[in-house]
Amino acid sequence: MDGIDVVNGVVGAALGMVFAVLFQQPLQDAWYRLRRRSTSAVRSLGRRDESAPAWRAFSLGPLQTSALIVEGDGELPISPETVHVHVLDEEVTLPADMAGWRDEIYEESERLQAEGRAPLWNGPRYAVESLDISRTALEERTEVHLRLRPTDYYTFLAAQQLDRRLPDGTTPRSRYLDPDDPLKAPAFLQCSLGVNIAVVTADDMLVVTQRSDRVRTAPGVWNSSVNEGLSRHIDSSGRNAPDLHAVARRGMREELSLEADEYTLELLAFVLDVERRGWSAHFYARLRELKSTDLQARMSRGVADRWEHQTVDFVPFRPTAVVRYLLRDDRVHRWAATVPALYHLALVRAFSRSTVERVEAQILRRL
Repeated sequence: MDGIDVVNGVVGAALGMVFAVLFQQPLQDAWYRLRRRSTSAVRSLGRRDESAPAWRAFSLGPLQTSALIVEGDGELPISPETVHVHVLDEEVTLPADMAGWRDEIYEESERLQAEGRAPLWNGPRYAVESLDISRTALEERTEVHLRLRPTDYYTFLAAQQLDRRLPDGTTPRSRYLDPDDPLKAPAFLQCSLGVNIAVVTADDMLVVTQRSDRVRTAPGVWNSSVNEGLSRHIDSSGRNAPDLHAVARRGMREELSLEADEYTLELLAFVLDVERRGWSAHFYARLRELKSTDLQARMSRGVADRWEHQTVDFVPFRPTAVVRYLLRDDRVHRWAATVPALYHLALVRAFSRSTVERVEAQILRRL
């Protein structure tokens, strides 16, 4: 090989190295993008148009609930002046083939009393006839019209047997409820209306309670800071309709021994448990001065409804801490249906939706 061939070989090798450095990676990237687009195009040929229901229950990764947030996103509270409650005169009655279920509950209560045991309490309650949402004319604020009917706790217990067989083989769930229209249901299946409150202390600790094993409904589940059902006897003075904020303040007093001037209170949302047909008004309360240790000391001196709870936890009220607590292995499947949505909305109110959703996404990616 003469000198010219050697020079040509060296120049060719150098040009080859330069070409590889400058063009190999871009060519590989272009080829990868072409393959990916081709694969996506082939896959899309076999796809059909998909649709999803407009109403979906609250979920957070493995935490699946039956809580439907009907109104409210946590960012703006619902003003008490725009919540209109109407009480209708006609009392709820069960269909003939379900009326016997209520009689069974009454007979069970009579038997317990005859045995010297605590009978089943039967207090006057409200059933939800309908809940309609609109907007105010100028400011477009949420406006709620809640229509209620009188009922009692025995009717509620009977109507909770949604999957019990009727004489014709159907169930109340299959006969009266449409899964594609979750807001439509007869009033006798919606005999549960209450308030749930997320309470945060002055030192930023979220109060979380566990229901007692002695309660008849949902014993042992982890619950909101305060959970209070509406009572026709207590929450309606004369013929006046109940005030949801007043019910929330009663719950704060009876379950945590807190008075109205010790906290701020905001209504965040209306939520429906589509599985059990229970309605909830979700509130967020912040204590003005009482810290978690102060609240524990206050509760140690007596609480009116202490028997309803068996455990109280205090969780740092920060998005990361609360979300991790919700998803704990010993919690994730033991929440009352509407409570995870409550704590999510309270976080949104305090820290903004974008911050909370970013934290939730980060935690879910690490699961």
